[in-house]
Amino acid sequence: MPEQNSGNQKFQAASWWKVLLNTFLFLLACFIGGIIYLFILSRDLPSIAELQRFNPEQVSKILSADGIVIKELYIHKRDVVNISQIPRSLRHGLLAMEDRNFFEHSGVSFQSLARAVIVNMMTLSRRQGASTITQQLARNMYNTIGFEKTYTRKLKELITSINIEQTYTKTQIMELYLNSVYFGHGTYGVQAASNQYFGKDISDLQLDESAILIGLLPAPARYSPIRHPDRALVRRNLVLRVMKEQGYIEEDKYQLVVKKDLPVKQFEKDGGMAPYFTEFIRRQLEKIDEELDINLYKDGLVVHTTLDSRIQLALEDAFNAGMKKNQAVLNKEFLQDLSKLEDAIGFTRFDLDSARFILESNDTIPALLRNQLLVQGAGIVIDPTQGHILGMVGGRQEDIYRDHFNRSTQAKRQPGSVFKPMIYLTALEQGHSTTTELLNQPLIVFIDDTTQWNPQNHDGSTGLLTTLREGLRRSLNLISVRVVQELIEPKAIVQNAKDFGMTTYIRAVDAIALGVSEVYPLEITAAYGVIANNGIYAQPLAITRIEDRHGRIIKEFLPENKEVQDEATIYILRDMMKSVVDAGTGGALRWKYKFRAPAAGKTGTTNSKADAWFVGFTPQLAIGIWVGMDDPAVSLGEKQFGSSAALPIFGNTIRNIYDGGEFQSRGETVLLNAKADWLMSQGVVEVEICEETYEKATRFCPTMKEIFLKNNRPRQQCQKHSSPFSRFKDK
Repeated sequence: MPEQNSGNQKFQAASWWKVLLNTFLFLLACFIGGIIYLFILSRDLPSIAELQRFNPEQVSKILSADGIVIKELYIHKRDVVNISQIPRSLRHGLLAMEDRNFFEHSGVSFQSLARAVIVNMMTLSRRQGASTITQQLARNMYNTIGFEKTYTRKLKELITSINIEQTYTKTQIMELYLNSVYFGHGTYGVQAASNQYFGKDISDLQLDESAILIGLLPAPARYSPIRHPDRALVRRNLVLRVMKEQGYIEEDKYQLVVKKDLPVKQFEKDGGMAPYFTEFIRRQLEKIDEELDINLYKDGLVVHTTLDSRIQLALEDAFNAGMKKNQAVLNKEFLQDLSKLEDAIGFTRFDLDSARFILESNDTIPALLRNQLLVQGAGIVIDPTQGHILGMVGGRQEDIYRDHFNRSTQAKRQPGSVFKPMIYLTALEQGHSTTTELLNQPLIVFIDDTTQWNPQNHDGSTGLLTTLREGLRRSLNLISVRVVQELIEPKAIVQNAKDFGMTTYIRAVDAIALGVSEVYPLEITAAYGVIANNGIYAQPLAITRIEDRHGRIIKEFLPENKEVQDEATIYILRDMMKSVVDAGTGGALRWKYKFRAPAAGKTGTTNSKADAWFVGFTPQLAIGIWVGMDDPAVSLGEKQFGSSAALPIFGNTIRNIYDGGEFQSRGETVLLNAKADWLMSQGVVEVEICEETYEKATRFCPTMKEIFLKNNRPRQQCQKHSSPFSRFKDK
């Protein structure tokens, strides 16, 4: 019996050793397997070097010359701020709700992890989470971790969070987290969220607002104060209560704040300021982003532009008022003659009575009819010396009508009479003078080999011999056409148009005299800028520099200027154009809009009145206004000339700009001087001439003063008034 007991004891001892050994081997195998599994998981996770290079994507900002943010470009709206700018109340709320032991653990809270495992096993679910702030940051930083609620994801988070803790300090981790976490409505980071929900900088947040943001973190869509204010309020109060229990706020402070209503912010459509200009900028940036190795929507760029917000506002105000008035004129004309309305919309097959009702009630014009019924327009303000685009409107400003077609840069429109300065310039440079006379009588213009045209003056008038100055002042079509037929060649005009920056196809035909070839509003305005700038062409410029998120300059854009015309010739042309404003078709600028500064310009109206223009300039500004229909077959109205449809917008714009007194250019303030005038060119002389013969005046002539090129001034004395009795010769 003792031997048998001894044998049993040995067998039992051996069995226990075998169990222990097997258990040890099993655990060792599990440990080794776990290590291998963790190694496999860690192979596609970020390295320490990658963690150190982490920079969350940020909003790129387009700034006006006077420092206003006029547009933001982003995929995820995010502004990165320093931890010192984030209120203490928000940081305390984060710790209270998301990670109470943040400053004690090394990236993983094993206590929370154990609790989560027990709760999830008991409920047979994954209801309980245990992620620390560091683990949440790991998930936010890298898509490779995944967002599915799996244990594999948790292991990846654990590994990455430990690496993060080895890479960053606790303060840096909190800063990265608060700048990368999602707050709903497309916003990432506390700064973007503060702007989104409260319209203020993060540093200005109050305690209750901080609590609202922290309350959003578990489920931004569910607790959004925009869509679910009741839930947001309950969630805010929960955050405040937990902060009180954790000792972050006192009882009296809690009682005071918990009774507050949710803050209210007006949420507006994100059109931004100068939407046509900012879209123009965005498209320009997309042309060079690969060359500069930048991402417009993620890199947090700062794009400095030439636009001045005050000039833009003056342009928009005048433009909107002008569009309202011009639309009313068109509506009235259509309603008084329904046959015109029917002709305009006929091919659309839109019901005539419905269209009439829309116009009568001034209702929103449907998209199908906008090309035919919606008056459109464009406006450009340029600094002629630098080429800086100071203001831009590319179409109707109303939200319902605003589109992505920028008429100031993309619409090819017939310029009509605003092209005439190119005609007269060519005549001047080929030796003709302001006093050259042509017959103001009807004639035939050959448009092409099979089509001929009998042009008329806009008012149907005719006359006898008329000077070039008078022809331009009164915008006489017959004189302009005779200049082309009798004095110069169309191809010379085309060359001047190219030299002045026009890139559209200008046809070298006699009808060039009346501006039948299309131009872009921006380019014709820049061409007038050459006349304002003494013959020097300044390439239109919209961007001055691009900076990265740290303020380093990536690229700087400098003005591109070149002399394209003799200063003396330009001086004479400009003086002729001043006559248009002082006593010609642009005279309303003086008597109606009370703009007294030295200025020059030109009205323009196409034959069908589908296009109305006024382009003008001072020594410091050039402004181009176009008004028309997107469908050029539709007229603006029988009396809608450039002087009535476009000049009012120009007049109100330039008057209000000069009333403002200044604009910003490359960080410097440019003061507008209403008394500044152009200095007479050294190549120009003023001569006293006979006002009848335009020869050098004798002491017996009725006299006037005129300017000429030095080499082209009158040299012959007037023969008609050679004696005191000359005036009686014809009697």
